[in-house]
Amino acid sequence: MSSVLVVDGANVVGSVPDGWWKDRAGAARRLHERLLVGDTSYDEVVLVLEGQAKAGVRAGRDAHVTTVHAARDGDAEIRSQASRAAGRGAHVVVVTADRALAANVSPAQVLSPSWLLDRI
Repeated sequence: MSSVLVVDGANVVGSVPDGWWKDRAGAARRLHERLLVGDTSYDEVVLVLEGQAKAGVRAGRDAHVTTVHAARDGDAEIRSQASRAAGRGAHVVVVTADRALAANVSPAQVLSPSWLLDRI
């Protein structure tokens, strides 16, 4: 069984008060770079970006990281990506601190941004 990690880019970036709000695209690019070299055991990482952050990373696949630009809101895209991966039979983990989103990605497991940041 494959494993897919779906990352709420806005939520992960926003969990660290490092001035990300001054350069959302740059913060998204730094997260993407960390995901590329980070020590995760997932077959695929899906990074979902929205708003200004989309300018920091082109949509598409780089190695094991697929960047998706949310057409509307990030939460809807995260739910869609998690559902799509689960439909393929993958074990799905969503990284977010958004409680409303976490309650709506079942059967995916939900882990916190700090869990991810500790690994990358």
